[in-house]
Amino acid sequence: MKIIIIGSVAAGTSVAAKARRNDENADITLYNADYDISYSICGIPYFLGGEVDELETLTPRSSEWFKKRYNVDIHTRHEVVEINPDQKVVTVKNLNTNEIIEDHYDTLVFATGAAPTTPQIDGVEMEHVFHVRNIQNTASIHSYMQAESPEKVTIIGAGFIGLEMAEQLKHRGLDVTIVQRSNQIMPHLDKDMAFRVEEHLRANGVNLLLNEEAAAITETSVETTKGSVIDADMVILATGVRPNTKLAEQIGIELGVSGAVQVNEKMQTNISDVYAVGDVAESYSIVTGNPLYRPLGSTANKMGRIAGDVITGGDLAHRGILGTGILRVFDLAVGYTGLSEKDAVMEGFDIEVLHNIKPARAEYLGGKEMVIKAIADRKTGRILGVQIVGEDGVDKRIDVFVTAISLKASAEDLFHLDLAYAPPFSTTKDPVMYTGMALQNAMDKKNRIITPQELTNRIKNGEKIQVIDTRAPKQYKVSNVEGAVNIPLAELRAEAKQLDPAIPTVTYCNKGVTGNAAQNVLINMGFEEVYNLSGGNKNYQSFSKSNQ
Repeated sequence: MKIIIIGSVAAGTSVAAKARRNDENADITLYNADYDISYSICGIPYFLGGEVDELETLTPRSSEWFKKRYNVDIHTRHEVVEINPDQKVVTVKNLNTNEIIEDHYDTLVFATGAAPTTPQIDGVEMEHVFHVRNIQNTASIHSYMQAESPEKVTIIGAGFIGLEMAEQLKHRGLDVTIVQRSNQIMPHLDKDMAFRVEEHLRANGVNLLLNEEAAAITETSVETTKGSVIDADMVILATGVRPNTKLAEQIGIELGVSGAVQVNEKMQTNISDVYAVGDVAESYSIVTGNPLYRPLGSTANKMGRIAGDVITGGDLAHRGILGTGILRVFDLAVGYTGLSEKDAVMEGFDIEVLHNIKPARAEYLGGKEMVIKAIADRKTGRILGVQIVGEDGVDKRIDVFVTAISLKASAEDLFHLDLAYAPPFSTTKDPVMYTGMALQNAMDKKNRIITPQELTNRIKNGEKIQVIDTRAPKQYKVSNVEGAVNIPLAELRAEAKQLDPAIPTVTYCNKGVTGNAAQNVLINMGFEEVYNLSGGNKNYQSFSKSNQ
């Protein structure tokens, strides 16, 4: 069997490695138009920021290594320019010599990845403007920085690469500005969670311009459509990627709704004996079953392994993804998985939303707060998605939530998890367990919760709501929910007689625990409709600032 793979980064090399493990006799060839194979795109910002000492560290494997290890032939600087699917022939151009050859296949795999999008901006072709996508880009940026010693950089785009580059170049001492055309960074986050990261960026000296779109680049500046002029002697384009489907489309391969190649669970396309994997291929959501495109190295490796197995007679099948991501932004970790609140609403779920603010481990051992936003389906109790922002413990918790959502766990299931506990690692009631408990109580209507957004909307719509601040008076005076009355918890039983139990009532404290205790008091006293404010005053104040 002759297997030809087009592309040899994460997905392509994974296909080859798995196919060889299954079949020692298969003839496996990879063609790659780039100079390098199997390199870490995700590690590029950290080399440019100095955390990775040598660029070669990001390219640990060469064509020669693959030949010795797997008996696989990888030809770099060889571009597949034409495919005849009827005759099963590819036409390949040697980009170094311009020589044209033909090669036959029994099975063809597209692992052509994704290309960075280039915005329609005057000046993008200038020498001090760079994409961050491959080793050659990286070497060019590094050389420019060494030769020109830029002092001010403008990054266009605020996704993963844009924020990682902002952090790393700030560490290098550059003056960093991010220009983002939407009203928030990180589009996969809900705005209230993205705002926390935006504040952290600004606190670390990053100039963040939201709702601004770059219109032109000059030798010394970036100009926006609103007329802002930003001094810049280096520009990074981080405006996203698009799947490399041009060659696939030429032979009639069908694309999915995302614009990536449509594949089934075996990574097969609509053309017999033709597969697609990695950033060129479309996945689907574990939660909804709908198409989902999230180009990440982890997914690419998984897809490649599945295709390599199927091609050589195995029975692996793709089970979908959650679109999980994690990012470090200075001292913060930002993780997310599954559906955001806005996605869940768009998909038609009746949702419960909780903001849980808890330390990652015992506070007496330095535990620092993280904010967990969790979304559950009221109908089934199933966890739909989670977003976490914090300095510590985010990676541990997001992976627990990923596992739970993948296994279709309910909020109640989270509370019953037997998670590892010791003060240096967690709290007695781990934030994951507490999240499940609070969500389940809310969905059972034992202890209902209300988000700052919902509270604000109901008051704006003219609904009469009693809002009770259960904290000490000195805390209330510093900041409070608009229209709230201050009744400390210790005084609530006596003062509650002055309240109307028929009017919807919201209790809150700083983060939620005392507010929950006050809620129970009022419920037990016969109040008909009592909510605890999700995330307490801390979350409310953050929400209010994000909407100013």
